[in-house]
Amino acid sequence: MNHTRLDQLADGIFAIVMTILVFEIKVPTIWGPISNPELWSEIKNLLPLLLSYILSFTLLFTYWRAHHFFVSIYAKNIDSMLTNINALFFMLISLIPFSASILGQFSSNELSVIIFGTHIILIGLCLYWIRVYVIYSEHIQNPEISHREIRGSTVRTLVPVIFAIIAIPLSFWSIKISLSLFTLAVIFNLSSYSTRLFENIFYPNQD
Repeated sequence: MNHTRLDQLADGIFAIVMTILVFEIKVPTIWGPISNPELWSEIKNLLPLLLSYILSFTLLFTYWRAHHFFVSIYAKNIDSMLTNINALFFMLISLIPFSASILGQFSSNELSVIIFGTHIILIGLCLYWIRVYVIYSEHIQNPEISHREIRGSTVRTLVPVIFAIIAIPLSFWSIKISLSLFTLAVIFNLSSYSTRLFENIFYPNQD
């Protein structure tokens, strides 16, 4: 298999999944006239689903971007093992609308946080597996990658996993804080300064 087919499959799956997410946000069915306050009340009921959509969409974007770097830029060739790992990764990505819907509809239940957090952990570990295989496998050719770039990609890949591991038990104390951790993980990966800040704190004198 060449890069083009795998890239096209990845882009197609991400595009479909990111589109399906919005289908869970349905306009309330209202019979007869309704006042503005009543309409606003109905719209506010959709807020958990809307926030779940935003969180899941941005997570998917960070996963798509990371996958693009690991498979399309770092890897210069594709073998059967890398293809199989990608199949597992795509399967987990395709389940995002399910876990996001549970989180949006049952945002006050700890179990919804556990399901969503576990899903993030599995996707993050699978993405990390792809990264490790691409960089260290004897069968995959890749360009020379600096230690700083390897550290940066490791941090970006594992931050959502670590935050999810913390958020799951924390949900029994405060669901809002758990959801905030999911959000912080997304913000960390979206920011271009996050890994630079990490480097300055933990590796101030290394290249």
